[in-house]
Amino acid sequence: MNFDLNEDEEMLKALADRFVADRYDHDSRRKFLTEPCGFSPENWQLLGDMGLIAAPFPEEVGGLGLDATGVAIVCEALGRGLVVEPIVESVVMAGRLFAMTAPDTTRDALAADLVSGEKRLAFAGMEKAAHDDLSWVETRAFAEGGRWRLSGVKPFCAAGAGADGFIVLARVAGEPGDGQGQALFLVPATHPGVSQREWRMADGSVAVALTLDNVVLDYDHKLARMGSEALIAIEAADQMASLGRSAEALGIMERLFADTLDYVRTRSQFGAAIGSFQAIQHRMVAQYAVIEQSRALLNLALVSYGEEGFGKAVQGARAFIAKVSLDLGHEMIQFHGGMGITDELAIGAGHKRLLVLSRWPETPLATLDRYAQVLD
Repeated sequence: MNFDLNEDEEMLKALADRFVADRYDHDSRRKFLTEPCGFSPENWQLLGDMGLIAAPFPEEVGGLGLDATGVAIVCEALGRGLVVEPIVESVVMAGRLFAMTAPDTTRDALAADLVSGEKRLAFAGMEKAAHDDLSWVETRAFAEGGRWRLSGVKPFCAAGAGADGFIVLARVAGEPGDGQGQALFLVPATHPGVSQREWRMADGSVAVALTLDNVVLDYDHKLARMGSEALIAIEAADQMASLGRSAEALGIMERLFADTLDYVRTRSQFGAAIGSFQAIQHRMVAQYAVIEQSRALLNLALVSYGEEGFGKAVQGARAFIAKVSLDLGHEMIQFHGGMGITDELAIGAGHKRLLVLSRWPETPLATLDRYAQVLD
C-alpha cells in the first residue's frame, strides 16, 4: 500500500514545518507557555493567516475540509516542534463540533472569525463525577419563555483560557447517566453568570474550570442536536480530535527519540560514547520499533477514514500510543539522567505533553475498553 503524500499533502506538511522552524525553539516555547492563555496570541494569528486553523474546518463554513490524513500531517508536524498552540482542542474538537451542530444563522455569524483565528471556542463536556462517561451530565438547562437557563460546573475545559465561548453539554431531561436528554449550548465567555477559574495542566497549558450560575441564553444558542444525537455529534468530532492527539504524540515521540539519539552519540562515559554500549543500543532499538508500531496503527486509521471501521481504528491507535508514548518518554529521560526532567531540555517538556495527551480526555485503559466493546 502506498503511503506517500500527494502534492497537496506535501505542501501542507511543508507549511507546518515552516511554522515550527520560524517560530519555535525550546526557549521560545517556554516563553509562549508563560502567556496568560498558555500560548502565543501572535502565533495563533499567524496560524490563521497561514490557513492552518482553517484547514480542519468544513468547506461550507470557509475551511479547507481536510480529511484524516491532512489533520494527522499537521498535528504530527506540530508535535515534532512541541508547539503549544491548541489546534486539536480549539479547532479539531471545539471548532468542528460547533460547525457540525450550530443552526445556520448562529454558525454563519461566528464561522468566519473561527476559521480566521480571530475567535476561539473550547469544549465544556466532562464533569467531575463522569469518570470517562460523557452521558453523566449534572449541568442542567431549563426552557423558560423562549430562552434557556443553565446552571452547573464544568471543571475540565482544556485550552479554555482566553476562549471567546464554550460549547457546553447540559442536560435538558432525565437523570445523570441517562443515554439521552443532553443538548449542546454555545455560551459566550463573558456572559452574565459565567465565571472561570484558570488552572495549569501538567504540560503548562491553561485549562478552565467553568461555573454557570443561572446563565440565560437566547433560544438560538442551543445547538442543533439533542438527546443521544448530542453524544453522537461529540463522538464524531472526538474521533478526528483523537486522531490528531495521537498524531501529535507520534510527532513528540519522534522528536524525543531524535534528540536522545544525538545525545547518546556524543555523551561519553568510560572513554566511549554511551551510544556504543550494547545495552543502550538494544533499548533504543526497542523504542524505535515502538515508534514504527505507532505509525502503522495511525496509518491503519488513516486508510479506514470514511469507512465503518474508522472509529475502531482510531481507538486502537490511541489506546496503544497513549500507553507506549509515556514508556518512551521515561526511557529518553533516563538516558539523559537528572537533566532530562528539567525545563532546560525539550525531553522533559515533551514528556509532560505526552502525559497530558495520554490522560486527556480519558485514560488509555478506558479507550482500550471501548475498543474491545466495539470488537465484540
